[in-house]
Amino acid sequence: MAEELNVDPKQAVGQEAELAAQNMVEGTEKKPEIDVDADYEASKEYSVSDVDKNEAGAKAAASASPNEFRQMAKDINPPAKA
Repeated sequence: MAEELNVDPKQAVGQEAELAAQNMVEGTEKKPEIDVDADYEASKEYSVSDVDKNEAGAKAAASASPNEFRQMAKDINPPAKA
């Protein structure tokens, strides 16, 4: 389901955005079509990495424990010394 883009040059941030908005209002530039449903369906294709789609990913996920992730986080960002 495509949605209508409401263009208001006064809300545009930056000179180029304001010019583009003015052109859209005047009809000299085409408004982009917004199809949230189609975009959402397309995003699902990228929401799962390739490794998670096979047995290796499932094995890696099953072998990890929350404590391992906590330790990795501490290693990356150690607590500040008082």
